[in-house]
Amino acid sequence: MDLGLEDRVYVVTGATRGLGNAAARELVADGAKVVVTGRDEKSVADAASALGPNAVGVAVDNADPEAPARLVAAAREHFGGFDGILISVGGPPPGFVADNTDEQWTAAFESVFLGAVRLARAASAELAEGGVIGFVLSGSVHEPIPGLTISNGLRPGLAGFAKSLADELGPRGIRVVGLLPSRIDTDRVRELDGLSADPEATRTANESRIPLRRYGTPEEFGRTAAFLLSPAASYLTGIMLPVDGGMRHGF
Repeated sequence: MDLGLEDRVYVVTGATRGLGNAAARELVADGAKVVVTGRDEKSVADAASALGPNAVGVAVDNADPEAPARLVAAAREHFGGFDGILISVGGPPPGFVADNTDEQWTAAFESVFLGAVRLARAASAELAEGGVIGFVLSGSVHEPIPGLTISNGLRPGLAGFAKSLADELGPRGIRVVGLLPSRIDTDRVRELDGLSADPEATRTANESRIPLRRYGTPEEFGRTAAFLLSPAASYLTGIMLPVDGGMRHGF
């Protein structure tokens, strides 16, 4: 199936590793050009190099108010266009209600929430008809995840923002979509499993609650993201798509 990604230009934040990197790889594999971002200059340069000539890296922090303008400018400067953005940020610190400090909440709000809002707002001002804004959120949009209190507080709010944005931008032909990963086999998920006394038993228990009885692969997530961002998904907007092997049992 031709997704229509040839020569389309996307910004993918948080793309030096994990889910953002997986999405960037699939976009490039299908012919798109990408601006990949991350906070560490060397990691960004390495990620862009691994993706080949259709990728360029820009080291930015999503919490930086100047980041959105820099990224849109980079897409236009290097590739002559800007067709969409996938906003992916690292997960905030784990912890229960009593564990997380005001400073952790504030830092996470700046990067996970307000940074994403700024990026989406800047993209919406620059995109033309056919453009798309994607958010990498979490299964916690529908059901809180024990031990991830900050994420549980912020991700559902971003989903609400994304839905509002979809309503506002729809008349201009711009789509807004969300992806809700659950147990995808990334460094972040392995780190979270590792916080338990028996990481292997924790993983086995989690897999037992997934109808497909396994964690997803980054490549599976990346292919889903590439489809949602592509013209092949041109009539999908305002949706929050679980990428979870069936782990969410509600409709």
